[in-house]
Amino acid sequence: MQRVTAVLLGMLIFLPAAGQNQPPQTSSATSATAITGFRDPQAEAQIEKSFIAVPDAKLAGEHLRTLTSTPHMTATPEDRKTADYVAEKFRAAGLQTQIVEYKVWLAGKPDEVSLQIVFPKIARQPLQLREHVDGDKYQDDPRVVQPFNAGSPSGEVEGDVVYANYGRPEDFRKLQDMKIDVRGKIVITRYGNNYRGVKSHVAEQYGAAAVIIYSDPSDDGYVKGDVYPKGPWRPDSGVQRGSVGYIFKYPGDATTPGFASVPDLPDSKRIAPEKSGDMPTVLTMPISYGDAKMILQEVGGPESPRDWQGGLPFTYHVGPGPTRVHMRLKLNYAYRTIWDVIGTIPGKEFPDEMVIGGNHRDAWVYGTVDPSSGTAAMLETVHGMGELLKTGWRPKRTIVFGSWDAEEQGLIGSTEWVEDQEKKLGSAAVYFNMDTAVSGSLFAASAVPSLKQFLRDATKAVPSPSGGSVYDAWLKSKQNPANADAVRTKMPNVQTSDLPVGDLGSGSDFTPFLQHIGVPATDISSNGPYGVYHSTFDNLQWFETFADPNFFYEQEMARVFGIQVLRMANADVLPHDYETYGKEITAYLEALQRRCGTAFGKQSPDFAPSLDAAHRLTSAGHSLLTLQSAPPQSADTQKKLNQALISAERQMLAPEGLPKRPWFRHTIYAPGEFTGYAAVVVPSVTEAVDNGDAQAAQTQLNAVTAALVRAAEVLENSQKGD
Repeated sequence: MQRVTAVLLGMLIFLPAAGQNQPPQTSSATSATAITGFRDPQAEAQIEKSFIAVPDAKLAGEHLRTLTSTPHMTATPEDRKTADYVAEKFRAAGLQTQIVEYKVWLAGKPDEVSLQIVFPKIARQPLQLREHVDGDKYQDDPRVVQPFNAGSPSGEVEGDVVYANYGRPEDFRKLQDMKIDVRGKIVITRYGNNYRGVKSHVAEQYGAAAVIIYSDPSDDGYVKGDVYPKGPWRPDSGVQRGSVGYIFKYPGDATTPGFASVPDLPDSKRIAPEKSGDMPTVLTMPISYGDAKMILQEVGGPESPRDWQGGLPFTYHVGPGPTRVHMRLKLNYAYRTIWDVIGTIPGKEFPDEMVIGGNHRDAWVYGTVDPSSGTAAMLETVHGMGELLKTGWRPKRTIVFGSWDAEEQGLIGSTEWVEDQEKKLGSAAVYFNMDTAVSGSLFAASAVPSLKQFLRDATKAVPSPSGGSVYDAWLKSKQNPANADAVRTKMPNVQTSDLPVGDLGSGSDFTPFLQHIGVPATDISSNGPYGVYHSTFDNLQWFETFADPNFFYEQEMARVFGIQVLRMANADVLPHDYETYGKEITAYLEALQRRCGTAFGKQSPDFAPSLDAAHRLTSAGHSLLTLQSAPPQSADTQKKLNQALISAERQMLAPEGLPKRPWFRHTIYAPGEFTGYAAVVVPSVTEAVDNGDAQAAQTQLNAVTAALVRAAEVLENSQKGD
């Protein structure tokens, strides 16, 4: 039995009924003096204590069971039922609630997805193309959609197979070096190391006829450990579904880049889907490693490079052929209605400075980890807010909770809402994201640099099921070499003496907020061995066996999410830390300067103005720290400071957007064209260097410098007298 601890600081903490074993309910690490931005941090600490007592592990489990009782792919009747459920819980908590509809271009249940080995005859047999293991309770529901890749065109093709490792640009270049021509061939790649749509994108550039993507057992299957249902890893029939839309060009509805797909939008205002810039032209489909084995074991040609060798029990070869396959895809695209659920708590002092928290709701199948663990946790956050409202509490800023639809097919619901509400979001203070909230016990986070310390401090206020605070458990997991993969974050060129917090790339709903309209963001999760991503087996049976059987980490995530929302909504002066932001940008620029020196020599861009601007931003952020730690009493002064702190992130946007992808405007962070998920820092300059174009690098560096100067000036002016 787990030991229960509780700390009573001037009030009674009621323990929720969450099963026989109870996690700690408060954290001894909590300190009001660590709460930045408040004239009365003690009062805020008491509000937080009241909130932390409310999120209930048992109720989170009930939410999760309801949300994942049936498959609920976007735009289906079951998806609509989840929207109604979330709206009901929002209203019960006292939130002003609406279901917002958009009409978007979507793939529905496919008419046909088939793949057949046509040569050699010895290997000719039907591929399974379905998911099944002995002992799973959920796999036979007729509403389980056959695995497919949304965004792929329909069509029919036959060709020799070429193995291309992870389908990265360097993998295709290696094939070229090996004199392997992929034109007209069917390329098979393994999942991992980049976004699946990048694999289609690169294969398309090299002239491949089609792409097959499979999950190799070395990446998330039996090489990692026992497979489901005995263990958490992917079984041989498990298939990773997913979109291959080019979200690195722009996310959202493929037919309405930059504007919202409202229900009454005339078709004449839309881009024809076949002319869209974010949909591939190469056929793409996913398969299991059980089916991939039947294909790859007969591929001939040279042996693959040794670092291309996966976990299947034979030596991998690259081809082409003699294995030859026939692919036929009849996908079902149409304009379909999706449903975002929006719940609002009006602010009493700074109502325009919205604090937004969100999580997507649609799933490829049951989606118990992705995304329903996040939805269940968010509903318990809302439950906690509702209990505070009953006491008469009201936030200073307006709080908005968003349950986004159609994320899985290209971040559609959140993107359409942001494009729809862009003017109203001009003073939004922050966006907090939670997607695959719980797949295990290891906390992880990403954020813009101005919110990294804020996020660390929030975790110090929340108890961990393992004892101590979430911060304590996070620190311990980071120090354990066995957990290195689970807690690794992407921190290019930046050193920190504290817990590293990752950078935001793409692949979830923070993207339109941060990278299109400049709202600072965080993203949190609790991770563990998770081999059933986007498969039928991401269901309640897997979750209760391997992730969080007592739903204690659901409760933890609800609390961390809620503490972020509360602190930002209640702060007198926003805690955005632009000193740290400036230091991180300086590190990015110094690394780019070294890289440019190597690439361009004497033709290297002049980095002095950009470094001066970054130092200026650092200095302006530093000079605000005193006012943030001990906010002024004047409401007008507070408002002036807050408006500057909100505006500074917006100033880092390039009005014209990034080269060749103007939807993305942020000059410091964007997803990479050839990563799709991972962040590329100072993207326009980085990509100019990748392309060997010194002149473009200088032009883009000038735009970055101008953005940094604008941000620094906003912060500097906020400290001047009227």
